[in-house]
Amino acid sequence: MSFGELLLRICPDAGGEWLHEGQLPFYVGGAEANVATALALWGVPSAYCTVLPDHSVARQVVGYLQSKGIDTSPVRWLGERMGLYFLTKGKDVRNAGVIYDRSCSSFSRLRPGVLDWDEILKDAGRLHFSAISPALNDEVAAVCEEAVRAAVAKNIPVSVDLNYRVKLWQYGKKPLEVMPALVECCDLVMGNIWAAEKMLGIPVDFGIHANSNKEEYLEQARVTSEQIMEQFPRVRMVANTFRFDEGATGIRYYTSLFAEGQLHISEEYKAMRILDKVGSGDCFMAGLLYGLHKQLSLPDTLEFATSAAFQKLFILSDATDQTVEDIERGGKTYAGERQKVRGTKWEQ
Repeated sequence: MSFGELLLRICPDAGGEWLHEGQLPFYVGGAEANVATALALWGVPSAYCTVLPDHSVARQVVGYLQSKGIDTSPVRWLGERMGLYFLTKGKDVRNAGVIYDRSCSSFSRLRPGVLDWDEILKDAGRLHFSAISPALNDEVAAVCEEAVRAAVAKNIPVSVDLNYRVKLWQYGKKPLEVMPALVECCDLVMGNIWAAEKMLGIPVDFGIHANSNKEEYLEQARVTSEQIMEQFPRVRMVANTFRFDEGATGIRYYTSLFAEGQLHISEEYKAMRILDKVGSGDCFMAGLLYGLHKQLSLPDTLEFATSAAFQKLFILSDATDQTVEDIERGGKTYAGERQKVRGTKWEQ
């Protein structure tokens, strides 16, 4: 069961040609919906809970999710509008120019006591949410806590993606005041070392910066993971992603998974050009959940998740369209742009 806000991503071009052409690309998104979409595609029973206005467009979007194999019966019909976000295509490689239009959306107006979590979670094998939801406002943060505590009471495992969005935490509370109470209910935490510092107060060594080497980053991942587990006893696994934009030399991507006292490290990938960064982290999260559901080994789980997340960088949408078979054979071909790194050697 994934819980979060269903969004539409609107993609104007940087030059404003959409105004003359009368065309404005869009994608169905939202971090938790992206996870649900990937899991359903990969044959894992997948349900999605959100709150939407009861009008024709929202009904069409929910129908679209149903066509992907997602159980949308937990969707609740309340409020007056869907959330949107705008992201200029082609120019903003860091997604720094994202514009959120989520104020007064049905989801942002959620209040504790509105959703019946006993009913919503009755058939759930897991609850997944992300730090994007409690970033909206106090009330939604309280609903998230309501949800995770209901899951714990039912012995349902909980996973969280510590995706930090500075433009959303604007309601007077810092993430550190909100997220620890939610993470204490989780068994799986995914994010990166900097998000853990911002949201959970787990310090990153002062010497860690953009020019550090891979060994230093991975050692910090180990330390961060151990400290998260010490601070939050329910946590059994901590995953960290590392994605670096290196200008003319392209993008580097690798991940780690700490569990059972051991740090597992993924293959490293590189690409000269990518198509779309949105949803790569969600795809990684889905890959971890897929591996756990299929009872893969921890190294195999990490490799599947990492490959899936890297391949998402070449897909124009919020959610992946890569099947398990695509991922296991290294993904579809993207004009030779991708490389895998083994040790110090680059491999096409």
